[in-house]
Amino acid sequence: MANAVTAKVASQPAYTQTSQKRSEAITGYAFMTPAMLILIVFLIIPLLVAVYFSLTNWNGVRPLTSDNPYQFVGLKNYENLLISGRRVQDFYVALKNTVYYVIGVVPTQTIIALLLAVILNQKWLKGRGFFRTAFYFPSITSSVVISLIFVFMFTKGGPVNGLLQGLFPNYTPVTWLDNADGVLHNLLGLVGITKNTIGAWGSTQFLNLTLWDWLSGPSVTMLMIMLLAIWTTIGTMMVIYLAALQNIPGQVFEASQVDGATTWQTFRYITLPLLRPTTFFIITIGLIGTFQVFDQVYVVSKGAPQDTTLTMAYLVYRSAFNTQSPSMGLASATAIVLFVIIFVFTLLQRRLTGGDKAET
Repeated sequence: MANAVTAKVASQPAYTQTSQKRSEAITGYAFMTPAMLILIVFLIIPLLVAVYFSLTNWNGVRPLTSDNPYQFVGLKNYENLLISGRRVQDFYVALKNTVYYVIGVVPTQTIIALLLAVILNQKWLKGRGFFRTAFYFPSITSSVVISLIFVFMFTKGGPVNGLLQGLFPNYTPVTWLDNADGVLHNLLGLVGITKNTIGAWGSTQFLNLTLWDWLSGPSVTMLMIMLLAIWTTIGTMMVIYLAALQNIPGQVFEASQVDGATTWQTFRYITLPLLRPTTFFIITIGLIGTFQVFDQVYVVSKGAPQDTTLTMAYLVYRSAFNTQSPSMGLASATAIVLFVIIFVFTLLQRRLTGGDKAET
């Protein structure tokens, strides 16, 4: 039969085969054209415009007319942001806070989502549908609404302080979302290590104090925002892991049982390797989402207290819409730098999580 089909195709005229290939190519391009147009209009062109404005001093308010021209300043905005400008401190504070946020949120939400998916994938568990819906529900709820609920919960007279007072009568209520203290600083303070102790270590006082600032960890307020982000994202990632788990052939697990593998060995040497492509995808979207965190920060704290919740994305907003000295050029430069950082971190995690192997 196969020989007959091959002979039939070979017997067709050359111009017929060429016409068929041309028709298939036209059909393929026709299907791709809408997606490509959307990609170009809403991604490529805005990215190029942002690159262009990052090289100008346009403030974002002055109309782009011949009567109100803006100047081409080259890499001046990048210099002001990264090297010697008045916004350098804001940039590195935002970078530090964002890195803490990424390190705290991405691994935690990935691990919790995986554990929930494994548990809710067990056939013996009753009410699996209810628990899946319950865990996924926060992911489809407005982040602004959930942020406002968190603001209420962690106020001085909110439920969290009320619960702690009930458990510990001597507890003094605090405003959790107005606390600039670093979490690691608080933990070090329990063993007697303070800023004064670090500053008295020797001649490298500046280095010591700078290291102390970077080792502060996320502030208490930022920690609350991190908990909020974890709670609202694990549902979506849990569903992705569930789909991947259900796509693993059951014969694989049956074979492991025949070979006498324990539950942990099956999970460690079979389930996790087979979930590598899914893990790579989840970590990638987690990195992109956490580096671009904005709405929770805007609703909960707007960078306060003392810029301990200032993130890269919020710095872009603050630079562009600063009421005193708005600068769309500086905001565009910050956005481009953020894009480069996300791209680099994505490549690094691709290498660390075996993204190349995951795709092959």
